[in-house]
Amino acid sequence: SDMGELHVCSVLVTGANRGIGLGIVRQFLGLPNPPKWRHPKGQRAQELQNLASKHPNLVIIPLGRCPEVGVCRPSSPLCLAPRPPAALALNLLINNAGTAKAKSLDNETLENMSQTYTTNTTGPLLLSQAFLPLLKKAAQESPGSALSCSKAAIINVSSAAGSIEEVYLWDYGQVISYRCSKAALNMLTKCQSLGYREHGILCVALHPGWVQTDMGSSGSQKPPVTVDESVRGMLEVFSSLSEKETGTFLDWEGKVVPW
Repeated sequence: SDMGELHVCSVLVTGANRGIGLGIVRQFLGLPNPPKWRHPKGQRAQELQNLASKHPNLVIIPLGRCPEVGVCRPSSPLCLAPRPPAALALNLLINNAGTAKAKSLDNETLENMSQTYTTNTTGPLLLSQAFLPLLKKAAQESPGSALSCSKAAIINVSSAAGSIEEVYLWDYGQVISYRCSKAALNMLTKCQSLGYREHGILCVALHPGWVQTDMGSSGSQKPPVTVDESVRGMLEVFSSLSEKETGTFLDWEGKVVPW
């Protein structure tokens, strides 16, 4: 489908300081009708700040943990600083931020499991809760229209590594905490699709492919997909998503990934 069909006024992308997140921001900036507001996550991100200096509609919102309970404690609640403008209606929340620890089944730890789950599963849950009022507002502003990314949507960037049927790239790396957290993220996506359908919000889990990023390229083999290829594919998928795809697990080419 034509990416021109994707008409969003506001997008929030987490983990936008590098890799896939930064690629998503670049692609949105290059659309014929770019969003009026974009809220990527990232504080010390030079490339992102360079983009923000050229595009006044690109706003950087640092997201972190409450300072009074410490930065690294998994139990600390997520803070939003500064708060998003109350008048803003958010069309598209892309929960892209993620982490991975290269641990095998025999040396996986409680700490890694907790930290990875906090970032990859609990983070998307809390962000979706925090921005739900703005997503609802966007959905209400296009009454009667079917579910779509142009109306209101949550995209959880998952991984086929979390597919229980596929167990993608097992021989490349066991990465137990990452796989478990992404399987849990897939269930979260299904739950969100059921809970938020009545509000007009579409929810999809998306596998971006094995991409040439700092995280994806940490092993001995070179991933087959470039950031640009992955993100172009994902934006094509965004533009084609409809009611029948809510609560599904798809890849960057729009193919169904087995749970």
